[in-house]
Amino acid sequence: MIDIYTDGACDSNPGRGGWAAIVIENGDQRIVSGGEPKTTNNRMEIMAAIKGLESIPPRSDVTVHSDSQYVINTITKNWKRNANTDLWPQLDKAVAARNVRWKWVRGHAGDPMNELADQVAKQEAGLARPNTKSVGLTHVDDSGAARMVDVGSKPDTDRLAVARGSVLMEAATLDLIKRNAVAKGDVLGTARTAGIMAAKKTSELIPLCHPIGLTHLSVELELDESRNAVDITATAKTTDKTGVEMEALTAVSVAALTIYDMCKAVDRKMRIDAVRLVKKTGGKSGDIILED
Repeated sequence: MIDIYTDGACDSNPGRGGWAAIVIENGDQRIVSGGEPKTTNNRMEIMAAIKGLESIPPRSDVTVHSDSQYVINTITKNWKRNANTDLWPQLDKAVAARNVRWKWVRGHAGDPMNELADQVAKQEAGLARPNTKSVGLTHVDDSGAARMVDVGSKPDTDRLAVARGSVLMEAATLDLIKRNAVAKGDVLGTARTAGIMAAKKTSELIPLCHPIGLTHLSVELELDESRNAVDITATAKTTDKTGVEMEALTAVSVAALTIYDMCKAVDRKMRIDAVRLVKKTGGKSGDIILED
């Protein structure tokens, strides 16, 4: 059984908001959170439930704990959905893929997980300062000093991560890349090689990141002429004690930077866009699928 504690916060309605979900599985605790620049408290409450559920594998048995009567009663008592009509279908989809039990908890009544979700949501909304000790960040110790996490007791498991990103440019620049006519040479081939090389050196680039023995790393580049973009997808695999999300993200980032560097002389308006993790599998946290 998995427990998820959710909360949302907003500095005004509408205003800057934040959401948080505390996921507890097999004694392990992790935090999923985010924010939006202009939103409402109710939207953040719904978003916390959506993202919390999406962070766990389909068909999981899960109890969602929320202090939002708006969310709980809309789901369990069929309150009318007159507002936030774009979010309710997302929540319905996340619920349908899992065995979900809903539990209302009284806010600010001393439940430590509810208090933690509230604190993180407020941090995302800019209403509170981070508290590294209570939030339980794994890369700082109780005194706030940076540290590398000890993963020695974890078993080696098969792990995979997929990341994506894009480089947006002028149509003429994309045409040069397509025709392999950029003065600096083969843009796609060089970017692919740079991404692979960078992924293999991730632990040297990102402080406190564990060295990973990659068993597979691919960088795929596709030209999207409708958007004047080069879309980049990196897939990293390993059998190790910790995941390869950073390796996949590093591969995408450096491939994008390489494209930018090779083309910047002819296009000053290029923009690196939407570098993000879209999928991870393996490890205790289970599979996380953020995009198809």
